[in-house]
Amino acid sequence: MPIRSAMTRIPHGLAISFAAMVAVITVSNIAVRFPINDWLTYGALTYPIAFLVSDLTNRAVGPARTRRVIYAGFAVAVILSALLSTPRIAAASGTAFLLAQLADIAIFDRLRRRAWWVAPLASSLLASAFDTALFFTLAFAGTGLPWVTWGIGDYGVKAGMALVMLIPFRVLMRAVGAGRGLPARN
Repeated sequence: MPIRSAMTRIPHGLAISFAAMVAVITVSNIAVRFPINDWLTYGALTYPIAFLVSDLTNRAVGPARTRRVIYAGFAVAVILSALLSTPRIAAASGTAFLLAQLADIAIFDRLRRRAWWVAPLASSLLASAFDTALFFTLAFAGTGLPWVTWGIGDYGVKAGMALVMLIPFRVLMRAVGAGRGLPARN
């Protein structure tokens, strides 16, 4: 099948979600290599956008299609991260990203019928905690770097960002057509 034909089969919104996910993960995996101090890396400032992307996608098209975006984004982002960051960070990120995003989708889906802000906030907070613990352990344990404090500091920023991300979630929820009612379950 020609590439052009395959690309025309990808719904526009899912292509945007995929591109955003790949960009966020790749940039975050580069940024995490640059600490701000012993408590924080630049990756904490970019990575929470991944949860915004998956939550908006989940709200708009449901969990099955969101998982497809996650799988595709995972594959491309791990390859790019291995090339642009380090193989260890790419492997740690890929593992943590995939497991945390799948948890985010499941938590979001269970809470989607509650007030508009409950699902994105709860799923982002819980999945970010899991992602942060797993990523920093796999990426930096045994390196002599202050990975425990980076993990604590990064999670603190991610928790704050989960609250801040409610604003663009609410605004973009309407833009993606998910502001009224719930999408059909996939």
